[in-house]
Amino acid sequence: MSANTHDRPNGNDCITTLGQLIAFDTTSAFSNLELINYIREQLADLGIESRLTYNHEKTKANLWATIGPADKGGIVLSGHTDVVPVAGQNWTSDPFNMQQRGDKLYGRGTCDMKGFIACALAHAKDMASRELKTPIHFAFSYDEEVGCTGVKELIADISENMPLPVAVIVGEPTSMQLIGGNKGGRSFRTVVHGLDGHSSRPELGANAIVAAAKIVGFLDQLHQRLRDEADTENGFTPPNTTIDIGVINGGTANNIIPAQCAFNWGFRMIPTDDIDALEKEVMDFIADEVEPALKAVSPDCGITSTRLFDVPALLPDEDSPAETLLRHLTGLNQSLRVSYGTEAGRFQKVGIPGVIFGPGSIEQAHLPDEFIEASQMHECSAFLLKLTDWAENSEL
Repeated sequence: MSANTHDRPNGNDCITTLGQLIAFDTTSAFSNLELINYIREQLADLGIESRLTYNHEKTKANLWATIGPADKGGIVLSGHTDVVPVAGQNWTSDPFNMQQRGDKLYGRGTCDMKGFIACALAHAKDMASRELKTPIHFAFSYDEEVGCTGVKELIADISENMPLPVAVIVGEPTSMQLIGGNKGGRSFRTVVHGLDGHSSRPELGANAIVAAAKIVGFLDQLHQRLRDEADTENGFTPPNTTIDIGVINGGTANNIIPAQCAFNWGFRMIPTDDIDALEKEVMDFIADEVEPALKAVSPDCGITSTRLFDVPALLPDEDSPAETLLRHLTGLNQSLRVSYGTEAGRFQKVGIPGVIFGPGSIEQAHLPDEFIEASQMHECSAFLLKLTDWAENSEL
């Protein structure tokens, strides 16, 4: 039986819950267990059971909870609990004490992405009061901000132990616009080991910086090629797989041949590019064109590349149950694309189609004085009311 409309949650309830979540400092470098246990207790008070999956050290956890029949796949509301650091940023208020000024709610994680989690939690009581035909699941993860790594344990648990969900809504800040595809990311650290010596006799050493520069130059050429070959109508901005080179260091003094140089680099790839082939192209260049000259000087020289993280892209699928449901509930017709990474691609990899759809603007994410507009919280609340009504009356 449907709940009395006067008893149903609204945006103000979501905002109150958001203030409670912001008070937990869940910067990725720290544990999120205090927040996870708080959420678990809140759900338990409503009679909603949850299960946790942990990192190896048991210092962080994902939470999974089901509202409605446990023997059906249902719809997942997914969000990450970790936030980026505030160190070195100039905040005008305490980032872990939410402040409202006008229509803006300030605090670390307000838009990215505790706003969505708060909305889901504020609606849990209403969802639990219904006799849902289609279950609604909460999936709250750790370590999204450092490579979408934590959710892998949660997804493995779903795949091995539960009915596979029909769709997932990843509530990253999209200004409540429907996003059907996102770029992935694959990142590396390459270390060049050369041979030092006096700079007056460069022929007796192996200059690690020069070798690294050759690789960096090749990466730049590859970037330009991918840009020139891009399908400009694919909806992504920019429309090509991009290559970033963000950190480089090496050498000790001008008169010493540098024996080591290290740099970080990576791809932000569109879903249709063969990222394995692109990675192989770079590694083949290193092995065939750069490393042999180093080893000719000394067998102890060489180049190692370590993959730091690998986040799959979300391949657009406008006919998927996820997009179909979002269009039905929101009336949105256009499915957009974004260049940042999300956890949606990891769900898609195991057969759970996804969309990205949540309150707040990505333009505010990671910045000092991060905020979400209160109107966005109200809009997300209205959406969750529609989703709950649909789940009560529809069966997938």
